[in-house]
Amino acid sequence: MPEPRLTVALTFDSDAVSDGIRRGDSPVKLSHGEFGPRVAVPRILELLERERIPTTWFVPGHTLVTFADNTDAILGGGHELACHGWYHEDLSELAGKAQRKILERWVEAATQRTGVAPKGFRAPYWALGKKTLELVLKAGFSYDSSLMADDYRPYHVRLDDRHSMAKGSTFGSESALIEVPIYWALDDWPHFEPGPGRDGLSAPSKVLEIWLGELRYAYAHAPGGLLTLTMHPECIGRGHRMAIVERFIAEATALEGVVFARLDTYLEAWGRSSTAASAVDPAASATEPEASSA
Repeated sequence: MPEPRLTVALTFDSDAVSDGIRRGDSPVKLSHGEFGPRVAVPRILELLERERIPTTWFVPGHTLVTFADNTDAILGGGHELACHGWYHEDLSELAGKAQRKILERWVEAATQRTGVAPKGFRAPYWALGKKTLELVLKAGFSYDSSLMADDYRPYHVRLDDRHSMAKGSTFGSESALIEVPIYWALDDWPHFEPGPGRDGLSAPSKVLEIWLGELRYAYAHAPGGLLTLTMHPECIGRGHRMAIVERFIAEATALEGVVFARLDTYLEAWGRSSTAASAVDPAASATEPEASSA
């Protein structure tokens, strides 16, 4: 089969009430989180089944075990399950030992549930400590999706970057961990949810314009690339916002050569093509964009 012109990855961070429990939120905020597994996840899965679209779900451990019916439905729909902390912790605030325990606990729970070792990790809040990605790699994950050093091309994460105002920057070496880049404008939460420094509650038409603009640019200028959207069920699952997901899917499907895929599926093909390119041209790997370590 010919290589797709563009792959689109719809990814979902299914936080539910995990973050609210950790923060000690009020019943109102907890109910907002509960809307995700109660209403939005079934609604989203029905759309994905109707459109035959495979996706990746980054699920905190608490969500994975507490809302087991959702977990079963996600897996039953052929979607990928990936790590998103346990209680949606800010890993940049935790010591290495605490981070390692969270990762190990999640891997154990997910492996028991699915029978296979998970491949993907996304940091809650996209917040990383200096050694977080090293711990992610040691925990057995093959890819991360928390950094922004590219837009439509995966790359290998560098470890041990050092930055100093006195001595400048020294870049570390590339690791085996693959990065699937993300960006705030391609995340529903900053657009739609009120928070410090932002009003939230954007008109869906505004967000659709941004997302379709990225789609069309990537289609024209990044052949073989990957466009990744980040969505949260409790946010995107509201009716007027689901309408823009449907519209986005329709616009993408209308473009010849666009496919939707799970992140693990895309990265398997990406790894094979990268290996083949290196075999033909040993210097090809040198053209990989440099990454910024957290």
